[in-house]
Amino acid sequence: MQIAKQIPAPIRDLRVHIYADGADVRSLLELYRNPLIKGMTTNPTLMCKAGIADYERFAKEVLQEVVDKPISFEVFSDDFPEMRRQALKISAWQKNVYVKIPITNTRAESSVPLIRELSHEGVKVNVTAMLSVEQVRTVAEVLHPEVPAVASLFCGRIADTGRNPVPIICEALGELRALPKVELLWASVREVLNILQADESGVHIVTVGHEILAKALKLWAMDLDALSLDTVRMFGNDAEKAGYTL
Repeated sequence: MQIAKQIPAPIRDLRVHIYADGADVRSLLELYRNPLIKGMTTNPTLMCKAGIADYERFAKEVLQEVVDKPISFEVFSDDFPEMRRQALKISAWQKNVYVKIPITNTRAESSVPLIRELSHEGVKVNVTAMLSVEQVRTVAEVLHPEVPAVASLFCGRIADTGRNPVPIICEALGELRALPKVELLWASVREVLNILQADESGVHIVTVGHEILAKALKLWAMDLDALSLDTVRMFGNDAEKAGYTL
């Protein structure tokens, strides 16, 4: 993906920190070098789609260059003792590493006791796959106040259910008010507008995939008449390419 050399001012001036979300090593490292990007995240689904076969090899290749921005890698076990072992191993890779822990395992068993253990042992956790204020509240109750952490609320998935995620994330921010070292993350961005919504809500971080980020860099605050003309030209070019006749 080509990163624009000149970042549009409206994006550059956002208060929310934009994290790149992906698993393609070349693209991740290109994004890492972009001053707009303040951190990185990945997950097993993105890694699987990218054809990553060796988890640790992939992570360590990325970490050779990603040394001064936060980056999150996720555990993948469904068993809590093994999840703990993986978390401690991942955490030891580098000081800028956060460990993603899903809020439950696949059997709907709560990960909160493990999250408490890890946080109180100094592991920087990124609690992931949360979709409710109650989940954020239960996590806030167990995080160590002096250990940095991230709480990831999947606003895109909330919106997929027909609910407005903005009131939910604003309420979740209130649950974390007493924990200044815990950042709330707007996850699963679906469109460029979500970046602006995240910024206006006061959330700390928004994760943005490569395609959405490229669209934001190209289109943010673009004149709508110019975009209209661009759309008409697209239709005309495609009709000509297809050779349509009537």
